[in-house]
Amino acid sequence: MSGTAPVLRLLWEPWADAGLGLPSYETAGAAGADIRANLRPRDRRAGFILDPMHRAIVPTGLRMEIPAGFEVQIRPRSGLALKHGITLPNTPGTIDSDYRGPLGVLLINLGDEPYTIRHGDRIAQLIVAPVVQARFETVAGLSGTARGEGGFGSTGRG
Repeated sequence: MSGTAPVLRLLWEPWADAGLGLPSYETAGAAGADIRANLRPRDRRAGFILDPMHRAIVPTGLRMEIPAGFEVQIRPRSGLALKHGITLPNTPGTIDSDYRGPLGVLLINLGDEPYTIRHGDRIAQLIVAPVVQARFETVAGLSGTARGEGGFGSTGRG
């Protein structure tokens, strides 16, 4: 890691199991840090069942302070999506630098079977990304391009 990497300051919720550890990059080339389900004590033994076509916010037990000029994106884990149909309905989820509330992961089960989320399961990936805020202005016309007004599907097959 570079000495210029942004630092996310993390705070455990009072009920959280800090023994699960902080989000972590599982390989040297990983772009996303894995986030774990940190279930409330009453749910830890049985896990949390996510039925087909249902959504739920799964707690991580963390709050974070993201440096100004950055955002955190929450993205699905490909293995969960492929094997079980577990994904995020609003992918990527965006966490703004001025948010200080609990970090929950909104999951949906697109599979055919109920899926049990266990305490400590890796449920999503956290990506730290720079943010550029644009200025918006109205104009009388837009510059032309070779593509022009071609929209959805206009540059590929079907």
